[in-house]
Amino acid sequence: MIYKDEIIIWGKINMIQRKKNPVLLILVGIGVVLLFFFITILFLFWKELHSLMSLKKIDDYGMYQMTYYGDYGFDKFLEVGAASDADIEAFVTKQLLKGFPIDLGVIGDGCTAFTVKSESGDILFGRNFDFLYAPSLQVYTAPEHGYASVSTVNLAFAGYSKDNLPDGTIFNRFLTLAAPFLPFDGMNEKGLAIALLAVPEAQAPYDSSKITLNTTTTIRLVLDKAATVEEAIELLKQYNIYFSGDIECHYLIADASGHSVIVEYFDRELQIVETDQEYQIASNFIAYDGLNIGEGYTEFERYHKVQNTIERNGCILDKDKAMLLLADIGVLDGDTDKLQWSVLYNLTSGAGEIFANRKTNHIIKFQLDIDK
Repeated sequence: MIYKDEIIIWGKINMIQRKKNPVLLILVGIGVVLLFFFITILFLFWKELHSLMSLKKIDDYGMYQMTYYGDYGFDKFLEVGAASDADIEAFVTKQLLKGFPIDLGVIGDGCTAFTVKSESGDILFGRNFDFLYAPSLQVYTAPEHGYASVSTVNLAFAGYSKDNLPDGTIFNRFLTLAAPFLPFDGMNEKGLAIALLAVPEAQAPYDSSKITLNTTTTIRLVLDKAATVEEAIELLKQYNIYFSGDIECHYLIADASGHSVIVEYFDRELQIVETDQEYQIASNFIAYDGLNIGEGYTEFERYHKVQNTIERNGCILDKDKAMLLLADIGVLDGDTDKLQWSVLYNLTSGAGEIFANRKTNHIIKFQLDIDK
């Protein structure tokens, strides 16, 4: 039996609850919207977030590693190419950065690279990048329709600097998602390696029927699609090239068989520089047809230092000697040490070593599985 007083009390409780319900409903609604938004972000950008979460600093100088998960749209890029850095910025902004703008700042200076056999017969590919301070990133990629690779990226291209490193929050790391389009050197799972080096001049052919690539997307093309030097050359012939920032370059390319070439763009043709030695060296001068057109800096001095070291060791270098050689030939400009990173790729085993700014006491080892 319900008494009158109980009815009054329950009525008051119901009135209080009704007064609270709108507030509760608003709070619940906001929570549902936020949860839905969070789930949507995870669903749409999980691979990008997974990539960003894999980013780690491996040297306090400003050297990082990251695994890029998912499709970075390079096959789609190859359908349209880019006639300018603005075109690449637009593509990367839309495809990878979800509308977040990027400003590609292309730089290059005195670099040296070489190929040589190790004591065990493995093919080694060593490379220095010399310039003013530039943070770097080793990015691992595994495209669905291409070869897995590890490449070294100059993060200054993506807008990073000594005072703006990709540390801390996801937002600080966000522009590293452009890394697959910005490699300066790399090795793929077939044991093919490539590196760019600046030269005083280059004149590339142009065919209006061909897609155009820039300096770094040319490297991505070779790493993703070529298993041998011969395949790399044939690929490069299928595309136009322009040099970002008007920094002309040539490329040292080598594969697991020991075959290596320097690819240069001279006299409006793609030119191939072969070697009759068991090693090959590239520096900042045009080597085609013995022209030896240099910048008037230390390019020949560095070349001869590498040549003398290799020949003094019977055209064989173990990895330790190769790494010390890289540190030794890094460019010093007065009191400024321009050596940003040194990397050694073993094209036979997929092993590698990298260090920043001449830090031979802090060498980072890495491994890429080679598909033989």
